[in-house]
Amino acid sequence: MLNRIILIGRLTRDPELRYTNTGKAVARFTLAVDRPFKNQAGEREADFINVVVWGQMAENCSKYLGKGKLAAVDGRLEIRSFEGQDGQKRWVAEVAAETVRFLSPRESQPEPGWNNGLQEAGDLPF
Repeated sequence: MLNRIILIGRLTRDPELRYTNTGKAVARFTLAVDRPFKNQAGEREADFINVVVWGQMAENCSKYLGKGKLAAVDGRLEIRSFEGQDGQKRWVAEVAAETVRFLSPRESQPEPGWNNGLQEAGDLPF
């Protein structure tokens, strides 16, 4: 049997990082993935897919990913059920990520004392 999903898309919001009672990190985010075709109006539609990441990768996702960032997710589809507050049984489908690759370029942080590559006028030696 094979249960494998590979997605590339943009995060719809910042990852939500939490920790279990045993201290294991878990991050959740939603990935917007474009469909490969246009609708009748000529517009592209997207699917919004929930992703869950565990452990060190969850902490890295929380640290380096954010809303609008491009990411590749490799994992498996999990379908689970739970009982809602109204007593009704609910089903949730989500991707349990085994690997997440950060595809957006890193945002470089300027060094202290530098402004867009130039030092402040008072710091120049001439």
